[in-house]
Parts: sequence; structure tokens; C-alpha cells
Amino acid sequence: MINSRLAVLVASVAFVGTAASAQDDSATLWRLFVANHDNGRITALDLDAPDNRWTFDVGGASRLYPTASGEAVLAVQSDDDRVAFLRSGIALESHGDHADIEISDPARIDGELTGPRPFHVVTHQGTSAINFDRGGYALFLTEDEILAGDFDGDRFEQARAHHGFSVPHRGVVVSSVASDEETEGDALPGRVGLQLFDADGTPASDMQTCTGLHGEAFSGNVMLAGCEEGTAMVSQDGDALSLGFLPYPDDFPENATGTLLGGSAIQIFVGDYGDNDLVVIDPETEPYFSRVEFPFRHVDFVLDPAKPQYAYVLTEDGTLHRLNILSLEQTSQASVTAPYSMDGHWRDPRPRLAVAGDALVLTDPNEGLVRVIDSESLEQLRTIEVEGTPYNVLAIGGSGLVH
Repeated sequence: MINSRLAVLVASVAFVGTAASAQDDSATLWRLFVANHDNGRITALDLDAPDNRWTFDVGGASRLYPTASGEAVLAVQSDDDRVAFLRSGIALESHGDHADIEISDPARIDGELTGPRPFHVVTHQGTSAINFDRGGYALFLTEDEILAGDFDGDRFEQARAHHGFSVPHRGVVVSSVASDEETEGDALPGRVGLQLFDADGTPASDMQTCTGLHGEAFSGNVMLAGCEEGTAMVSQDGDALSLGFLPYPDDFPENATGTLLGGSAIQIFVGDYGDNDLVVIDPETEPYFSRVEFPFRHVDFVLDPAKPQYAYVLTEDGTLHRLNILSLEQTSQASVTAPYSMDGHWRDPRPRLAVAGDALVLTDPNEGLVRVIDSESLEQLRTIEVEGTPYNVLAIGGSGLVH
């Protein structure tokens, strides 16, 4: 059971955004960006008016990431050594008791990044950090730089090229560390730990061992990374940062976490644990990990930023589950797609989830559809046809006053 103090925080965030929605001159818009699995086409469309749509051909199949406020979209084409950028056409500015929204057409930002196998993007404190796995470096770009088409950024040199991440955090760089093992051909070395560095690459801490490090997330004042033995942790110790470790409980079956999501309104994490199960992690309360079992392997899972007690999990039998991550109860489930087996290549086209206000959006690649689902009842509201094989999806939007 998760610490009960989190439930109080959930209640306190439930009222955020209600002031703006009550105004006569308010607007609510959610815009979807859908990447095609088979080519470099990205389709942008307005969720409630899907005939408002735009297409962008960026070159290669993309994974999509938002910048800090969602004003820009990064289209990472790992197999084509390229990153393209789009304006989302939605700008939200908070004023405490309300937000302003400015809406325009999405557009391509001139220019692009090239480099050896860009992969993970970690956006934190206004900066998007792009790891170039075969280049041995990460590039840090602020949202303002991206919107201005300035892609020089700050480059952080890693000791060795590897499939990892580096991200600036409170005056230092948090980075995965590769092993010293010899590799052959195109094979990259494994990850063995997490460490803090100065901007010039000088170590600012000892390395925290984290065998097979994969996946990272921030929530509150904590960052976690998945390891074979548990999760490595970066937390605040007064004005400084410290490294630590949360071991998996002794009674857990042998598995590991490789994907992590961090709560934006409460300090909580959700990660995978092997193929079937999820773990909910409260980094401040032992035993830290709570395991939730599912009958089939999970295809994708997301957190609800506006209802932070909920996560949504799609399993390979085509069932969508709503999980209360505070009580650990699976509160509802519904069949939403035909089965999508997790056997086969990891990049085979399978559904992906995103949250858009009170709706869930779910790509259904085999049907050429985006399914729009009520997040409360899990009932399908409608479908939207998208040309090609819709795969990765990003939802950007919200409510605000229009001036």
C-alpha cells in the first residue's frame, strides 16, 4: 500500500485548471501527433475535430517526445541518425489561478539534428537531453533553443558510447555509465551504473552500481533508474544531490525494471517488472516497491497527469486496465483491440497509449485507427482513421483563456 500522505496530495491537485474552464472566453484543445510505423510520415490532428489535420514527412520512422511545455515535438529517427522538430501549435502559459492558451497550426521547424543513433530523450527542468548512442555524447537543448531552430546546444561527452542517457539536473549532469568490456562489431557495451558529473565530464560523485541500467524517470525531488538488482536513485541531501539504491523486496520473483514513468503531481513511480507485472514505487517508504500482477504481458502503460492516482495498462490480449496506483486496485477493464502478441520483434507495430484530458487515445496499427476511449468508463467514444500504420502517439493540449 502506498503512503497515505499521497492521497492528500491527489485531492489537492484535483482542482487545478477548473478556474479557466469556467470562463466564457476559455478554450480547450487536445492535438494528437501520430507517427507512422512504416515511413517518416507524422500526422497531426485535433482530437475533437479530426478533419483538422496536417502531415509532415520527416524522413524516417519516428518516436515522438514533447518539450517541457509541449510547444515543440521532437521526432527521433534512430535508424536514420536524425532528429526533426515540429511546432505543436499550442502554447499554454500559467498565471497561477488560470492559464492562457494560444492556438495556431502545427508547423515544421527549419533544420534538423544529425548524429550517430539518437535514441532516448529525457526532458527535465526545461531542457531536452538527446542521447546519441553510437556517438558517446548527449546534446542538451532548451525549449527556447528548439523553437528558435538553434540546435547547437550543450554537448556532454560520455566516457564511452552506449545505449544510455545523460541529463542536466541541479547544476550537475546525471549520466549512465558503460562497462569497460570489450565488444565486437556493432555491439555496444552494457550499462553498469549511475554517476554525477560536472559539465566538462569530471566526476562529481562515486558511481552507484546499477547492473543493466535501463529506463529513467523524475518525480518530485527524486530520479530513479531501473537496474537488475533494484533501482538506482538520485535525491536531494540538503542543497546537494546524493546517490542511493532501492533493492527489490526479497519476496519478489526474479525480474527487473527497464521502463519507468514518474508522477507529475505526486512523488510516485510506475515501472515494468518483467513482461507481465508492474511495480509502483514510493521512494520514501519501505518496502518501496508494490507489485501488481497482470494475466497477460503488457503492451504499453501510461500515467494520468490530471488524475494522478490512475495508470492505464494495455495487455496483449487487447484488454485495457485502469489501475489505482495508490490503492493498487485494478478498478476497471475493457476489451479495446484485437490481441497484439508480444512475441516477435520489439519494434513490430503494436498499440501505444496517450492521455488527452478526460480521454485516452490508443493507436491500433493493424486497423489504421486511433481509438478514443473515455478514461473513466473505458468505453470507446469514437475512432479516427489515420493513413498508413499509426504507431507512436503524442497528445498535447489543455485549457486556457483566449485573449
